[in-house]
Amino acid sequence: MLTRIDHIGIACHDLDATVEFYRATYGFEVFHTEVNEEQGVREAMLRINGTSDGGASYLQLLEPVREDSTVAKWLAKNGEGVHHIAFGTADVDADAADIRGKGVRVLYDEPRRGSMGSRITFLHPKDCHGVLTELVTSAPVESPEH
Repeated sequence: MLTRIDHIGIACHDLDATVEFYRATYGFEVFHTEVNEEQGVREAMLRINGTSDGGASYLQLLEPVREDSTVAKWLAKNGEGVHHIAFGTADVDADAADIRGKGVRVLYDEPRRGSMGSRITFLHPKDCHGVLTELVTSAPVESPEH
């Protein structure tokens, strides 16, 4: 069962400048940063709030580190902006299987490692009214890491 909006992914050309915009404009602070080599991105997670299920909601800012990454290709086609929406779930495997059973294409056969040690998969945007949708089972979050 999907429990919350885990994050909204925003593709950007310059991560540092985009982080500064969100900090100066809205007061959001960076909770976590990492480079995900598999996905070819450098990212910053800006924590918006905590939730009753122990998770949180974030903005995920994504800067490509390789021209062949999915985010780089998306930026070249669409420019900066909202890339995807992610829903939190206690069990990404079960929810992906349930959604697949309803005829929605799940992009990964098995969930992969996502931000902050989470487990993720994506749903095909053509099956989700044009929205790239991610399912996320968060790893327990103890404290901010940079």
